[in-house]
Amino acid sequence: MPFSIGKLRHEVLAELLEKIPLDDPAIVVGPGIGMDCAVLRFGNRLLVAKSDPVTFVSDELGHYLVSVNANDIATTGARPRWLLVTLLLPEQKTDHALASGLMDQINRSCRELGIALVGGHTEITWGLNRPIAVGAMLGEVDEGQLITPRGARPGDRILLTKGVPIEGTAIIGRELAAELTARLDSKAAAAARAFLHDPGISVVADARIATAAGRVTAMHDPTEGGLVIALWELAVASGRHLAVDPTAVPVPELSRQICSSMNIDPLATIASGALLVTTPPDDATRIKAALLSEKIICADIGEVGEGPAGLERLTKNGPESWPLPERDELTRLFENRDG
Repeated sequence: MPFSIGKLRHEVLAELLEKIPLDDPAIVVGPGIGMDCAVLRFGNRLLVAKSDPVTFVSDELGHYLVSVNANDIATTGARPRWLLVTLLLPEQKTDHALASGLMDQINRSCRELGIALVGGHTEITWGLNRPIAVGAMLGEVDEGQLITPRGARPGDRILLTKGVPIEGTAIIGRELAAELTARLDSKAAAAARAFLHDPGISVVADARIATAAGRVTAMHDPTEGGLVIALWELAVASGRHLAVDPTAVPVPELSRQICSSMNIDPLATIASGALLVTTPPDDATRIKAALLSEKIICADIGEVGEGPAGLERLTKNGPESWPLPERDELTRLFENRDG
């Protein structure tokens, strides 16, 4: 049977990744489940590399592209530095205004984060009904400051910044505005659209503040599949068992209302804008305080345990296994709308 829209299933992806030879001595971190960045030894520094497309949205596509690529670089403790962009533009719909508007968005977002746009490729492509953008971003970090999802340790606390699903809320407000207005009202739709910038989908500042305030053992940002898949990816990458209290997860009230009206799970909906951090308990207190001092919400949502890799949710009846969602809730929502 054909696969559904969304990420490849973990077992399929794991099978494909096992076939990749990693015999280059410059490779510090190669591909793996939950490993969003490659890391290469580059002289006396480490070069961090990331590639990510934006396919859900068309509105402010350039801002999404820069943010989601920079987010993954920042989760390694690296500084995002250089960006290459591939723009695939739809035939019969592309004009000067569309092309220049996308480039203006990308340039503006790069300037805000101190990133240089250094190259890429553009073309008008048959078979598309909307623009698609793919980014390849590079960053750099000292070897002793590299952070990966493999670093989570038993006893670490699991912190989450801002809340979820910030990106999902913004996408629904922008791509499903008419439906959201009908279900709630135009004020809610406008507020949802604003989530793209406030609280915003970037976690570059979150990562910088957290790493400056205390010892961070791992970071991961929830994207497609939302918080639950991000937790599973963190568990697989680190080989640890995570115990999480779903009631401790911050969900903005507007996001809660929108997800309820659309009948989707806010914890399994695309969630850029939140950052998962694992850290020893003493450092967790300092990191939370530092983030809150910068007006960034931070909640303690669980604990890292021993292996094997797994995820459980804490309920009033005790812990229970937290199954891996088949796909992001937003893909189901869009699929049902298109169907």
